Amino acid sequence: MTTTAFAFLVAAYLIGSLSFAVIVSRLMGMADPRSYGSGNPGATNVLRSGKKLAAVLTLLGDGIKGWVAVALTQWLGPRYGLGEQAVGMAAIAVLVGHMWPVFFGFKGGKGVATAVGVLFGFNLWLALAAVATWLFMAVVVKISSLSALTAAVLAPVYAFFIVGPHSVYFGSSIIIAILVVHRHKSNLIKLLTGQEGKIGEKADGSARNGSGGQ
Repeated sequence: MTTTAFAFLVAAYLIGSLSFAVIVSRLMGMADPRSYGSGNPGATNVLRSGKKLAAVLTLLGDGIKGWVAVALTQWLGPRYGLGEQAVGMAAIAVLVGHMWPVFFGFKGGKGVATAVGVLFGFNLWLALAAVATWLFMAVVVKISSLSALTAAVLAPVYAFFIVGPHSVYFGSSIIIAILVVHRHKSNLIKLLTGQEGKIGEKADGSARNGSGGQ
């Protein structure tokens, strides 16, 4: 790996390390999302606080950073002799940054929104297929984790047909799916035991009023 390629990976990781669930919550005077609900710094858990705007901003922020890491590498990479492989590696790096952020004690989210942002950077139709899968499952089962897991597992299948089995993006989508499933281990256990919460369920009162361990 060249020094330039390594620099792009580090930049992508640092972009991913910007945990918008924590950032937005602090700016809006809310409790740290790691202190209530599932403890996951992501849009679904922020929604449990009852603050819909905060959840939307978290979702957008985490998604956009995934797209930005991919788009910047696609745009600037060729100027430094970097190709599609560097883009695929940057996509994985930004997701790793979200899951294990250096700015927040390596305690990050589960990567769904960031993964979707990455897919938008790869291919519009690939991203839309994954989003449609999540939305369909969310409407039917109303369980965010199951919706995310289904979309993550099917994303490589969509990539196989949309970008092709020989594309770097197909390989990256497989690694992304593995990472997302890995981060949902606890959710899988809850799903199997019937303890997983539904989308929009609120946390306790301390989280909603901002006193849950900011």
